[in-house]
Amino acid sequence: MPNEEIDVKNLALIEKYRSYNRYFRQAEEAKKKNVWWKTYRSYVEKADPEHVDIGLPYCQPARTKEVRRRRQVMKENKKNIELERASRLRTFKIPLDRVQETWEETSGPFHIKRLADHYGVFRDLFSMAYFLPQVTLKICYSQDNSTQVHYGNQLSPTEAASAPQISFNADEGSLWTLLLTCPDIHALDGLCLCRGNIPGAAVQAGEELCHYLPPFPARGTGFHRYIYVLFKQEGAINFQEDIRPSPCHSLLHRTFKTVDFYRKYQDSLTPAGLAFFQCQWDESVTNTFHNTLNMREPVFEFIRPPVYHPPQVKYPHRQPLRYLDRYRDGKEHTYGIY
Repeated sequence: MPNEEIDVKNLALIEKYRSYNRYFRQAEEAKKKNVWWKTYRSYVEKADPEHVDIGLPYCQPARTKEVRRRRQVMKENKKNIELERASRLRTFKIPLDRVQETWEETSGPFHIKRLADHYGVFRDLFSMAYFLPQVTLKICYSQDNSTQVHYGNQLSPTEAASAPQISFNADEGSLWTLLLTCPDIHALDGLCLCRGNIPGAAVQAGEELCHYLPPFPARGTGFHRYIYVLFKQEGAINFQEDIRPSPCHSLLHRTFKTVDFYRKYQDSLTPAGLAFFQCQWDESVTNTFHNTLNMREPVFEFIRPPVYHPPQVKYPHRQPLRYLDRYRDGKEHTYGIY
């Protein structure tokens, strides 16, 4: 058993670690030793297959440089008289744009990955693979930021009826591929938008493989996830086999499998950006089914079973005075509804 060599009767004779570093070093060495017994965590980690990172390589910034830069900023702020006066008078305003940029450059990709894991994005799109979204996607369905796509926010099909405005930071001469897919339509994914060979950040200049289709979550199926995935290309790719007819109003042609698409071009594609929103049925979905897809709208409803009442007894013991209302022939009850 673990720690069986320790004499519990003479604890004073046990060697002290004297520092956390020594304790941590010996704990790591003990962790690597082969023992006959295993912990619950070791069983779980062995049962779960390892996930593969298919994203861009992440360069961890040096901690010393980051600390040095923060100290320099703090020194400059302490010497700033106007900043001190604004803080003392409570008139100082924090620039949210700079906060957003700092978040995107530091911990933002890790937070987005955690959200994607929470919503099952990697599990349903790439099976046993994941990636760190290092390119920030800015997607908006209107001129203002009221209908912007973040990471799991809710948008109605009416708000997402028209094609969005998409932008991201890209180097000149780089090529990208953009996907919009929904893994909740049926067993496979539903392709809503696909553009390949996008030069730089000019999304409209890319090759259109499948035009935009508004969200159409069926009535009674709850929230559907609509996921934007941005891939970085190593070079120009021939997508002739994946071009859909235009206009493409057939769900059969829009049946799609994201993991198969990635495996087909995995030597030239690397996932780099991610954004997604949730959507549920509203009145505009009926118009999409009837006028755009030219089909009957499926409706899923839950049929509630009738309320069960036990057989009536002649002398009910310890029952309320309204006990007989449950067994009246009429639908209208005298004292209440059960």
